Amino acid sequence: MPNITLGTVTLPPDLQWSDEFAWVALGMTAKTTLTGAEIVQSGALQAGRPVTLQGGTDFAWVDYATVEALRTLASAAGATYTLTLADDRAFNVRFRCEDTPVEGAPVAHRVTPDTGKRDALQYVPIIRLKTV
Repeated sequence: MPNITLGTVTLPPDLQWSDEFAWVALGMTAKTTLTGAEIVQSGALQAGRPVTLQGGTDFAWVDYATVEALRTLASAAGATYTLTLADDRAFNVRFRCEDTPVEGAPVAHRVTPDTGKRDALQYVPIIRLKTV
């Protein structure tokens, strides 16, 4: 199975897109006038779809270097990236820095001054993106 890529970072193919079906491409506002009438405006959204990729306790782990590479990408002001999923769908995205853009929870907590052992640790990632 092909991997997922985000910019120059390669990610596991089994990351879950947790909010894939929690969005519709319709923007709408509704306001009530002073007379009580409702004014509704709606239109098709061209971007802004959330893309939250996450691993779990038993799947889609990443190493320390990958978490750091994601954090570096997320720190680039105004940057956009191509996200290519394992099924070959591609999206132009940015990190949702208005949320926490990247998280990495250790699979097993280990405290070590040895950077080699630290770099071998595995993390459960959460990557928060938005289409642009």
